Amino acid sequence: YIIILRYKYNMACLLLMLQHNNDCFLIGFEMNKLQTDILEKGFKVTPQRLAILRYLKENRVHPTAEKIYSEITKEYPAISLTTVYKTLASFVEAGMVKELDIDPHKMRFDICTEDHNHFHCRVCDNVYDVDCDGSTITGDLHSSTKIEGHKVDTVNIHLKGVCRYCEAVSS
Repeated sequence: YIIILRYKYNMACLLLMLQHNNDCFLIGFEMNKLQTDILEKGFKVTPQRLAILRYLKENRVHPTAEKIYSEITKEYPAISLTTVYKTLASFVEAGMVKELDIDPHKMRFDICTEDHNHFHCRVCDNVYDVDCDGSTITGDLHSSTKIEGHKVDTVNIHLKGVCRYCEAVSS
């Protein structure tokens, strides 16, 4: 049996109860939040999955698969780009990560799966989360709206331009 018990400070305890010849053994160890997130979605915890998820959580820049690959090969040189792509695809399918199509040349990934807006800088190519009220841009458009008979499920706003960092450098 595998039992996951959550407790404070984003730590969890994994208890394994093993039975052998009518004897029970209880083995426990602490896990971090990333490990429990992976287990709760039904995946096996592997160093590669942990590295990819950790990179996404620590680098909120909406990276491409290639960027993730180039960064985590420093720690895991044997990982392949195919593994990164397959892992990201499985995380997207499980709802752990969101694909962003803000960049017409490459898919980007976001650890924040709630609906929110993005800004893509055409100078540095970074993508930022932006906190803007979409209704000022889209008016009364929202989920469950019908446009020309089409039911809207999701409204995404992708803003493009020059970010404040690049703007400061050019000034």
